[in-house]
Amino acid sequence: MKRDEPPVGTNDAAAGPAAGEPRARERQYIEAFDTRDDGEMDDAPELQDEVSRIDGETPTLRLFALLELIASKDEFVTLRSLVDDTGLPKPTLHRMLHQLESARLLQRERDGRSYGTGPRLRQFAKNLLLNDTAHSARRGVLRRLKDEIGETCNITTMSSGSVLYLDRVETAAPLRFYLRAGSRVPAHCSASGKLFLEQMSPSQRTRVLGAEPFERYTPKTITDRETLERELERVRRQGYATDDEEFLPGLVCVAVLVPSSDGGRSNMGLAVQAPIVRLSVEGAGALLPTLRRAAQRLAEVEDSRDERD
Repeated sequence: MKRDEPPVGTNDAAAGPAAGEPRARERQYIEAFDTRDDGEMDDAPELQDEVSRIDGETPTLRLFALLELIASKDEFVTLRSLVDDTGLPKPTLHRMLHQLESARLLQRERDGRSYGTGPRLRQFAKNLLLNDTAHSARRGVLRRLKDEIGETCNITTMSSGSVLYLDRVETAAPLRFYLRAGSRVPAHCSASGKLFLEQMSPSQRTRVLGAEPFERYTPKTITDRETLERELERVRRQGYATDDEEFLPGLVCVAVLVPSSDGGRSNMGLAVQAPIVRLSVEGAGALLPTLRRAAQRLAEVEDSRDERD
């Protein structure tokens, strides 16, 4: 299971000036949103076409566009790979990466050459997901699903290598497992996590899962890559995933993906969980038609919001 993110400012490579230098720190964050240096953008018009490949009419928007590009990758990026992807001059990209790293939006990996998302950007993404304006509409779908099935229902997403609960509606049944919105569960032993892992490339799965053996939570937890790959192949064939007491003893879960508007990868799951005395993996299939209808309603909520935007 992925450990909690380090507290803000604990990344040595990206923390900026030491405590006791507040003015230097303030200048650092201000500079992080200005990509111009020594008049390069103003005095070198021949670079404007190159910069326009990172869409944005201002330095701040170009930095944001570079973050979008990096966040879309399923692997770490390097200065060289970004030069190839964008056509931007190496000095320009180097400066932009440095500014984003200084602002903790990116962080340099252990090899000193690769970049990934930083703690500030990951926290931003988590806050965005948890405080989404579509929350009320999503919760209405969850409540209806809970009433139809009679068990606890969750909306989930993949965030920072683990499964994040975006929302949750509890059953009224006296025997239940208490988790809340904002809770995290490991990907390799949760139904939603298996759905998200199945969509990833092998290299991305390796980065998310880390080294074997994977952490064991119950006697049924899958802890080796070969067995997990077979399980993910089964998820791919079936179109849904289960958790058969793999994360918590006595807890069974079944999950489906919420369809994406473009028919591509989805980063939203819908899951039902219950004690094994009320739900078995074998009996979970009977819930799938209801679960998939609710997933389609959630997709319509997302699509309607996109149309308004």
